[in-house]
Formats: sequence, C-alpha cells, structure tokens
Amino acid sequence: MPTLKTNIKEHRERALMNQNELAKLVGVRHETIVHLENDKYNPSLKLAIDISKIYNTTVENLFEFIDEE
Repeated sequence: MPTLKTNIKEHRERALMNQNELAKLVGVRHETIVHLENDKYNPSLKLAIDISKIYNTTVENLFEFIDEE
C-alpha cells in the first residue's frame, strides 16, 4: 500500500520558519504540522495547496506516494 511522504520540514527549515509559524500561516494547529512532517496525517487538498503556495512550489514537490512492500 502506498504511503504519503512529505518534504514540508525541509522547505520549512530552508525558509527559517518554525512549525508554529507555518501552522498560523495556513490556519491549522501546531500538532497538524507535526503530524504532517512525521507522515502521520494526510492533508486536505486545500491545506496541501496552501502550504505549497507559502513555499512557492508545487504540491507534487511537497508530497509524494511511496510504494512500500
């Protein structure tokens, strides 16, 4: 079954931003960002797009499905 992997942490750290700052910008709780970065939460399409806009990248660059067997 494919697993959703994220590159949010790398983008966030490159932007010198902490998890609380990102959470405020996209209107979610800090815990949501923690779970996203730990691949424990699948975001809504709106949240994925909002985060991609902040980092001026594509949703595909932030998220990808990995086949794990």
